Amino acid sequence: MSQTFLTLVATACALTLSPSAHSRPVTLTAQLKNYGGDGAYLAVYLTDAKGAYVRTLWVAGGKAKYHKHLSDWYRLSAGDAKRLDGVTGASVGAGRTLKVSADLADALIDASYDIRIDAAAEDMRDSPSEVRIPLTKSNAGKPQAGKPYIQSASFQLP
Repeated sequence: MSQTFLTLVATACALTLSPSAHSRPVTLTAQLKNYGGDGAYLAVYLTDAKGAYVRTLWVAGGKAKYHKHLSDWYRLSAGDAKRLDGVTGASVGAGRTLKVSADLADALIDASYDIRIDAAAEDMRDSPSEVRIPLTKSNAGKPQAGKPYIQSASFQLP
């Protein structure tokens, strides 16, 4: 192969795979209701237009034995603990706020992707896909109501 072709391929791969070249930080905020129970486990994840799992953005609640109660996320991600490196934290207490950031490729915005949040709390019912927010510029900053645990959730784009 020619040196020019190899250089073009290498450059194209670098631009495609570089996280900083075509991505932006997206900040998600979830305000929990004062539901009167223990801290909630939350799974924040991205799905495509067909509802297929793309990636985990954050999991609040570090005990893996409770992750199965985040049932849509657990089923879609196949409970793969390796996908959780660097994206886990403590559970979120009733009435508290979770605020997390993740770098997302610009190509995902306005391309039929959703941010979903599953929620569960000990001795209370599970709430799969409690919040589902289409990842569009027009939805940025617009709070979406949750069900039993989340008062509202929104994301911000820079």
